[in-house]
Amino acid sequence: MCFGYDGESALRDSLDRKGASRRTLFRGAAAGVAGAAVLGSGVAAPASASKGRGHGHGHGCRSVPHDEISIQLYTLRAAMSTPEGVDLVLTRLAQYGYEKVELAGLYGRTASAMRAQLNDLGIRASSSHDGISADAAALRVKLENALILGQRYVNVPYLNSTSLADWQRWADQMNAEAAVAKRYGLRYGYHNHAHEFTIDLGGGLTPWEVLTSRLDRKLVHLEVDLYWAYTGGVNTGAADPDRFAIDVIREAPQTVRQFHVKDRDAATGDMCDLGTGVVDFPRIFRSHTVEEYIVENDTPDVSPLTSAAVGHLYLDHVEY
Repeated sequence: MCFGYDGESALRDSLDRKGASRRTLFRGAAAGVAGAAVLGSGVAAPASASKGRGHGHGHGCRSVPHDEISIQLYTLRAAMSTPEGVDLVLTRLAQYGYEKVELAGLYGRTASAMRAQLNDLGIRASSSHDGISADAAALRVKLENALILGQRYVNVPYLNSTSLADWQRWADQMNAEAAVAKRYGLRYGYHNHAHEFTIDLGGGLTPWEVLTSRLDRKLVHLEVDLYWAYTGGVNTGAADPDRFAIDVIREAPQTVRQFHVKDRDAATGDMCDLGTGVVDFPRIFRSHTVEEYIVENDTPDVSPLTSAAVGHLYLDHVEY
């Protein structure tokens, strides 16, 4: 789920329509996994990050630039339900070393107030999740807020339908909105879940094929959620879900500018804290370089703040 949108339910529905067993929805992919050591603070130790999970051996020549690490604030929604909670979370993120966040709403603040608070903490709201706009006025507000916040990206977080016409219409509308966003100096993107790879719109055509064939590559980029791309591989029967995710990235005509870095538990198939699951991030990172690596965990293992701390620690130490 991202910013209130139930990608898990959408995937389940699409698989049910295809006649797939519910038991395959979150089956674990076969891969070696070692649990991360837990420090007294509740933060997982990096354990050489990739090496502790059997990934990335023989590589390790690159690392994620510190200033390209971000976090989707939806991860922390449970801790941000009050104004005091918002203040605490943002303060802790700064202490953990985050210099960027991706917004999921403004938590009762104006764009100017949020910008001022983030500035005081040395954090930039570089990106946001915002749905397709209802009309031109709503689009203008969305883009003007993004400018006030100092964002570089605005991303549509979720779409779901079994209608081919809907996906075609949405792609056209995203192209139109992206053209306006470009005039504001903003980059406009689409964020995937897994159902885009499994819904059959007729004749085997999927929403992902519609979007990638119809979205204007000069105007719309992709924010690839690696958990959902991996899960798409699992649920389409891919022998190598990491390769499926890599192919999603490589084969799309649009530029993949951002990653949602989200891990997958080996036993349950649910999301888990970074470095404790089966997604081979070093392998994926070697295949494609992005402009932002955004931590996300919709279901934090211990607490939202611990998940945020673990995520930053992992990305700050992973080698690939």
